[in-house]
Amino acid sequence: MTAVLGRIMRHVRLISRMAKTTDADLVGAYETGDLSQEEWAEMVQSCRHCAWADDCDAWLEAHEAAPCAPETCPNRARFAALRQRAEAHEDTGG
Repeated sequence: MTAVLGRIMRHVRLISRMAKTTDADLVGAYETGDLSQEEWAEMVQSCRHCAWADDCDAWLEAHEAAPCAPETCPNRARFAALRQRAEAHEDTGG
């Protein structure tokens, strides 16, 4: 039996909120080439497959800002990498 995926727009919003909470600039990453459309789509699909996604809203409500996404987030490493790349761009002035 195939797992039922979550609604796409719900997960797009969850990713956007998680990015904001963890200070990972998705738009900036796309503009600098650090995030491709394919990678963005992969993040959404990972979120849609996540068994913890139902708890994500509550975590986001409890954290206005956080240094990283929760360990249960399948995109945790991606958010951290995007944040680090953005900081590197700031450090180099580009």
